[in-house]
Amino acid sequence: MVWPCRPGALTRRLLRRSDPMGTKALFGLTVLPAAMLGCIVLASISRRVRDLFFVLLFFASAVIERQDVNFVSREWYRGSSRGFEVSIAALLAVGVLFGSLFGRVVSRSRKSAEDSINRLKAGVQTEEGEVAADEIRPRSRFYMPASFGLMLLFFLYAGLNVAISDPQIFGEFELFKMIWGIIVFLAAAFYVRGERELRLFVIGLAIAVAYEGALAVTQRYWWHIHRIYGTMDESNSLSMFFCTTAPVFVAAFNSKFPKLLKALCALALALAVVAEVLTISRAGVVTMAVVILATAIATMSFQVTGKSVAIALVAILAATGVTIKSWKTLSTRFGESTLKAEYTQKRSQGRGYYLRIAALIGEDTFTGVGLNNWSYWVSNKYGPKLGYRFTPYKGTDKMPSNKVAEGANLDDPQAAPAHNLGALTLGELGIPGLVLFSLLWLRWFQMGASFLWPRSPDPLRRLAIGILFGLCGLFLQSLTEWAFRHLPIYFTSHALLGTLAALYRLRKQSKRQMMRVQVEEAVMMRAQVVAT
Repeated sequence: MVWPCRPGALTRRLLRRSDPMGTKALFGLTVLPAAMLGCIVLASISRRVRDLFFVLLFFASAVIERQDVNFVSREWYRGSSRGFEVSIAALLAVGVLFGSLFGRVVSRSRKSAEDSINRLKAGVQTEEGEVAADEIRPRSRFYMPASFGLMLLFFLYAGLNVAISDPQIFGEFELFKMIWGIIVFLAAAFYVRGERELRLFVIGLAIAVAYEGALAVTQRYWWHIHRIYGTMDESNSLSMFFCTTAPVFVAAFNSKFPKLLKALCALALALAVVAEVLTISRAGVVTMAVVILATAIATMSFQVTGKSVAIALVAILAATGVTIKSWKTLSTRFGESTLKAEYTQKRSQGRGYYLRIAALIGEDTFTGVGLNNWSYWVSNKYGPKLGYRFTPYKGTDKMPSNKVAEGANLDDPQAAPAHNLGALTLGELGIPGLVLFSLLWLRWFQMGASFLWPRSPDPLRRLAIGILFGLCGLFLQSLTEWAFRHLPIYFTSHALLGTLAALYRLRKQSKRQMMRVQVEEAVMMRAQVVAT
């Protein structure tokens, strides 16, 4: 069930704490395996069910904290994972993955196949000289998605890091989440095989974003919540969610999609922009403006028409109206602190505090304190070294005191994860982990950047550009937040990355097919010359 407001989240936590482990274990050993098997069977038998699961995957990922089950829960721990979490989104991803690999596929008729071959031989191409996107569909279901090798290497290193770290249980929580992330990535990568699946991708993402945006507006103007949080219980996480997804709708709107689908994208984008402002996230508002503008420039047509002028005027007027409406709130928020104060003051827990802690850990250990162990070791060891008197953890099974020590310059008794993804990775996984993670991000950026030129309205190119700038938004906001690891963001971003990997494969395959056609044409022409 999706709880629309904070009391629902509180109820969920109370239910978790009051639920005996025996009931959870029984549920985990019976209901979850049966549900997973059911998803696999249904998605394998029916293509339409598989399509439905893929669309629902995005909505379920956004509201994942409202329908997950947490085993071996450490709800009191201030880490990026607090238990072995299983959710509806995870079950849907498993169904989509197995259905895409082993399920029934509607084969094209002989006439359709012959028409495609004839079109290829006739030179039907897109603007950049590649084969029309809808004409190329992968022959093999299984392949090695781009960046999967690096993802697997990073996961194996993280597993080794957990094996040599102490404590291990918090790292095991995070490893379990990483496995689900890989499954979501593979599910999207194997499912998307052409423009048909790409349209379903846009529909699923738009439904999720529109729901979060509408809920955000309701929270602000109906429930009078100052900083809205959607279903994610954290304003900055919701802000990162919109920064990651909004560029996709800009790219989809500028693609050759049906008008109805474009209208859905416009609605989702408008709600995302309004909700982003309502989060009052300083980094988020700036990041959203940058990535939307960049995506528009990279995907729009520079041909001046009455329609394009009208759309530009409407967008400018809407942005101006939102800015004027929220100017007082945003100016107050931006005036609360400065970059200098955030990164140079040593008596407060600004963004600079996380960088100093990460540097201290890096000097002390080459391999870090262990995956998801930041809060444990910063609270118990590294924070006090810099004068931050955290209340220490007393092992991994006992809830620590929730009282802040007298005279401590702290907001909370235990340390939060570093509000900088690079600092968090360095502190937990050390220099090797940071290097591997950086290489993985560079690979993702390279995959997306390969679609920037030549320009084309082909959806299989435009959507990849939207995902690229969504990754840019995710990266930029990760400079001031840890929310990349937050489960809704983690699942959604891996679904986007899997889709990008599928588009990357389709692009390479279209080039190979075009080269094959050109070679065949050259051979035929040479044969005709010899014959004459």
